[in-house]
Amino acid sequence: MTFINTVPEDEATGAVADLYDADRARLGHVPNFTRAFSARPALYAAWLELNGAIKDAMDLRRYELATVAAARRLGSSYCTLAHGAVLAGKFLDADTVQALVADHHAAGLDAVDVAVMDLADKVAGDAASVTQADVDGLRALGLTDADVFDVVAAAAARAFFSKMLDALGVQADARYADELDPPLRDALTVGRPIAAPPA
Repeated sequence: MTFINTVPEDEATGAVADLYDADRARLGHVPNFTRAFSARPALYAAWLELNGAIKDAMDLRRYELATVAAARRLGSSYCTLAHGAVLAGKFLDADTVQALVADHHAAGLDAVDVAVMDLADKVAGDAASVTQADVDGLRALGLTDADVFDVVAAAAARAFFSKMLDALGVQADARYADELDPPLRDALTVGRPIAAPPA
């Protein structure tokens, strides 16, 4: 569901058809968020390039932690589900992912992970509240200025994408309801509900 009309897969032509084909090849299906960008496929291409550049510069685990922290702060179920599922599938057990969504300070993460999530959360919630002390704290834990930049970029970019999806009424794909264990699924659903299966 979206608040605006989107181009159905069987009616897509030109740039929209290319967009759908690319995501079908990359992801195995056309997600709801891809359909939402059918109004402006060039913007989606620009998002993929920007997010790809941010992600490629970072350790993937750190990227996912920063992204989940930002998405949770933004109340984005779609992004928290998507990136929480990556964390649970590749880096952490489901119980730890549930715990870090509830309170990353009490999830058994190390000091670097906690500080990264703190910064991403702060950027997503109120970027003007970030202080020199926040950055210095990360430096004291061994992060470089480029590392700090990357965390900020991941959180700031997530604000764009999450806000676009939520403002357009885009719901997370119904597959999350089937593919995730209910306790993890429920913990990651921090805003809009998951979409109902297609009729």
